[in-house]
Amino acid sequence: MWNKGKGKADMQRFTGKTSLIAAGAVFRGDLEFQGAVQIDGKVLGDILTEGGLVRVSVEGEVEGEVRAPHVVIDGEIIGDVYASQHVELGPKARVRGNLYYGLMEMAMGAQVEGGLRPIKDQDRPLELPESVDDAQ
Repeated sequence: MWNKGKGKADMQRFTGKTSLIAAGAVFRGDLEFQGAVQIDGKVLGDILTEGGLVRVSVEGEVEGEVRAPHVVIDGEIIGDVYASQHVELGPKARVRGNLYYGLMEMAMGAQVEGGLRPIKDQDRPLELPESVDDAQ
């Protein structure tokens, strides 16, 4: 309620700095940019931004590593994803690789074939000891 939307990035925030890989287009090679990129087509290579947003639409595909502070996935990524601040997985998201994240939202139906690994060392909730003997 109070923190609603905190940490989320929106495409509107990057007005004038947004790139689009159109449906039916295939981009081969690594993509480095500032701002935001929306993938409606296919990218065969790594995607990197230090201060932006990567959005993979329902029909979008990426075969490579994705590194960005904010990542929104509704399509498919084959490769590791590093979302240093926030990752959002829509109901049709498919990730085949490890997912490294600061904060994560995952809709019912999203699929991850790999590990889920938090990036930041945040305060952990209460954890049970590995065995009862360790607790005494």
